[in-house]
This record gives sequence, C-alpha cells and structure tokens, in this order.
Amino acid sequence: MPRDYYEVLGLSRNASEQDIKKSFRRLAMKYHPDRNPDDAESLAKFKEAKEAHDVLSDPRKRSAYDQFGHAGVSGQGGFGGGGPSDFGAGGFSDIFGDVFGDIFGGRAGGRRTHRGTDLRYELSLTLEEAVAGKDVSIKIPTTVECHYCGGSGAKPGTKPKECSTCHGHGQVRMQQGFFSIQQTCPACRGTGSVIDDPCKHCRGSGRLREEKTLSVKVPPGVDTGDRIRLAGEGEPGEQGGPPGDLYVQVMVQEHPIFTREESHLFCEVPISFATAALGGEMEVPTLSGKVVLKVPAGTQTGKMFRMRGKGVKPVRGGPVGDLICRVVVETPVNLTERQKELLRELDETLAHGGKHHSPHSTSWLDGVKSFFEKMGL
Repeated sequence: MPRDYYEVLGLSRNASEQDIKKSFRRLAMKYHPDRNPDDAESLAKFKEAKEAHDVLSDPRKRSAYDQFGHAGVSGQGGFGGGGPSDFGAGGFSDIFGDVFGDIFGGRAGGRRTHRGTDLRYELSLTLEEAVAGKDVSIKIPTTVECHYCGGSGAKPGTKPKECSTCHGHGQVRMQQGFFSIQQTCPACRGTGSVIDDPCKHCRGSGRLREEKTLSVKVPPGVDTGDRIRLAGEGEPGEQGGPPGDLYVQVMVQEHPIFTREESHLFCEVPISFATAALGGEMEVPTLSGKVVLKVPAGTQTGKMFRMRGKGVKPVRGGPVGDLICRVVVETPVNLTERQKELLRELDETLAHGGKHHSPHSTSWLDGVKSFFEKMGL
C-alpha cells in the first residue's frame, strides 16, 4: 500500500498549491537520479515524491484523493496513467449508470465511449533553458488506428459481426424484481460486435503502437514541478471517445554555479583574504552576462550582496527576481615559508591592535573570559 501522499511530501492536508510545489522541488533536487546515479533507494523516493506531486497538484485528483484515498486515484501514476477525468471515464458515474441506468435516466443502451488516457512526459531542461524558454521537439509512444484493417480489428477484407447476445447495443438488460439492471455485454465487452477472424497486425485491437513527434513551446520562467498541457495529444479514446491529454512535466537540472528559489538566484563567490580585508572589485556571472561586484573593505564570510533584477521572471507573471551573491573568504593553502613568515608578522601586528583590528574576536574572547569567571574556572 503506497504511503500517504501528504506524508511523502511532509505536508499537512490543508497545504497550499505553493507548499506542494516547494516541497516537491526540494525532494526532487535531493533524490533526482542525475544527482544519485545507481542509487535505487533515491530513485524510489524520487518516484514516490513525483507520484504524490502529480496527484496533489491537480485539484480534481486531490479532491478525489482526499475523499477516497489511493482508491480514488488508482491508475494515475506513470507514463500512460489515467487522466484527470477520474470519475468520468470508467469511474463512479459509469458504475451507477450500469446498475441503475433505467431508474435514474442514465444510458438506456448503445455503445459506451471512453475518453483516452492522459500521458506524461518528463522534460529535462538546463537552468538557462528554463529561464529563457525554448521550443523543443519530443517523441512519445502512442496508439494509432491500424491502417491494415482501418481500425475495425477484423482481418482485411472482412468485417466485425453484430454481437448476437446484445444485438449491437453493447449492453444487456436483466430484470430483478422491480429493478431493471443494465450491464456491459459479456460477449462483446461493450463493443456491440465480435470478430471471428482478427487482423494479424493489430491482433484484433484496431490499433498499432507508433511514435510521434510533437513540438512543445516552453514558456520562460518554468521551474521543476511545472506542467505543460497539450490538449488531445494523449491516447485516443475507445469507441469514438475523445483523446486524452499529454502533460509535459518539467525537471530543471542542477546548475554548477546558481541555485534557484522561486524568482531569485543564489550563488557563492569566493574572495581572497586580501580582497576581504582591503576591498576591491570582481566580475561575477549572471544569466544575462557579467556584472561587477564591489567588495567593501573588511568584508566577512557570509556577507550577502543583492543584484536587483538579475534573477528570473516568474512564468505566471510578477517582477523579475534578484541574484544574491554570498561571499566566502578563502583561506590560502600550500603556502611557501616566506608567505608563512609574512602572515606571522601580520598576525603579530594585528594582535597589538586588539579590538581596533579584530572587533568580533575581541568581543568573543571577552565573553568567554566572563563565562569562565562566573563558572569559577
């Protein structure tokens, strides 16, 4: 039995759409296969989080899940899972129509049509592609009408025969007391016809598996967890029913320099000890080119610098975010004897200055001294 979807994402049942998206993005970044190659446990957790997100991010599926649990959304996961019309195609409405069709004015006969299932395709993008947007071509497996038998399922040159049990209606009716019960014909399974000699190419299904190429317009600003809906590009419906939809699920790859949080970008900028102490200027990258970062004298590790308007323009509108640079003072390594000697001389001169040169260290040492005195140490 799958775990509770809210528990998987670490959310309460009244979580907002934004909470669901943020939680999935966090888990996806942690467990994505690109970051955890050959790690079966991480792959399982990634798939579990993705399945939970797919259900809870869709208002109709979430409503069904809240009311009926996993039974309400069974068959929704994975490529080729069920579509958003959870109860419109083979769901409760069909069940009640089968049993009580005559009483409640449901289907009185005729062949039942079924909406085609929705398909899902995971599209991996670089951060640059996600921010700028792009047109991509994707190839997906699909079913098409068999061109050998024209979709009839019967051997070329022959035709399906009318079902002798339901006489072409696809349903049979049984009288039980005061109730007239209508059920799918067991002989033809609701098609209204039977095939004596099936087509050898499609094996009587009337369909063939093929691959089709689609063009997807990715809007600027998309992020991990966003979905692009291509209406009518899912599996074709049965018995003349409408096709399902294709949902392109966006997954943004990890970037070597930037991390993204909503519309803002973050990066760490290493600076030398001398630059931190004396100040200076350095070039830092943005997604639109280079900018100059002015580092004031006396800068400490962890200092944040905000580059306004150098972040991401949200896909749903709003102001462009910022680029936030966090400087990290790099301790020099592999020093020569002369460099070590110079640093010792510098340290001695700084020690004489005390609070004037090292206010944080002096304040901390004073606090430690006071603590020891109180403890009697």
